[in-house]
Amino acid sequence: MQPLFLKPIYKERIWGGTSLQIEFGYEIPSSKTGECWAISAHPNGPSLVENGPYAGKSLNVLWKEHPELFGNPKEEVFPLLTKILDANMDLSVQVHPDDSYAKTNENGELGKTECWYIIDCKDDADMIFGHNAKTKQELVEQFENGQWNDLLRRVKIKPGDFFFVPSGTIHALCEGTLVLETQQSSDTTYRVYDYDRKDDNESLRELHLDKAIVVTTVPHQGVKDAPRVETKENVIITTFVESEFFTVYKWDVKGQASFAFNDKYLLLSVINGEGMLVYQHEKYPLKKGTHFIIPVGFGEFSLEGNYQLIVSHS
Repeated sequence: MQPLFLKPIYKERIWGGTSLQIEFGYEIPSSKTGECWAISAHPNGPSLVENGPYAGKSLNVLWKEHPELFGNPKEEVFPLLTKILDANMDLSVQVHPDDSYAKTNENGELGKTECWYIIDCKDDADMIFGHNAKTKQELVEQFENGQWNDLLRRVKIKPGDFFFVPSGTIHALCEGTLVLETQQSSDTTYRVYDYDRKDDNESLRELHLDKAIVVTTVPHQGVKDAPRVETKENVIITTFVESEFFTVYKWDVKGQASFAFNDKYLLLSVINGEGMLVYQHEKYPLKKGTHFIIPVGFGEFSLEGNYQLIVSHS
């Protein structure tokens, strides 16, 4: 058994930039690259395995052909998607549906609950997180009248912050933010407001107000869970969230740290530093921007070096 190292997929976006190349050394397609789909089995951008006996296989195919690697799961589709987002400009104000609504209205797609770890951001950065409407009627009126300053909540952010974004939450990353996102494997977004931006054809970008009104949670439900920090030998483990969709951690490795996982597969992304993974006398180099999966039944392994990882499982 080996860890599964994955080749990312890149997505150009109107709000994208070059930070994915500058910060991670990725070979991005253009200066408007907004998303790195780092660990993905979604049909709109499946990752390819880079090493071992499954090299060249896409993650969605591996999920179907070798379910034993993932504990023979009941889910038909790989449930999670890890991205890195370069918000070189403000993203559209948006909201995502839950599983029930998406299944009925988006051809069986999963809903989209997500979370963000702020890797970096400009000084005095903020983001849109939630709204001030107390009723659906008030939400509709403020949508229709364009009362965005009254409606939208802004919060200050800094590197190292973490935000859990349940489906139904109005939100938007803003200019100058680099984020690792863990989400349900969904590509469904309803735009609420897009600053009257035009696409490459000089047309206003499509909004989805009718659907957004239906799926938006009113009033806004803030999530205030505090991270849980555990210090072990040469590693600090921060548990950010434990939800029905995913659990997300940050591992700060300094030296050599030992782990053992048998009953879960793990998604791991190196967001800073470098080192190696040691497993059964094999050494696998890790550096900033490396993404990999540890299969079910992997057992004991160690991480050596000085680096940070965002780790998740369903």
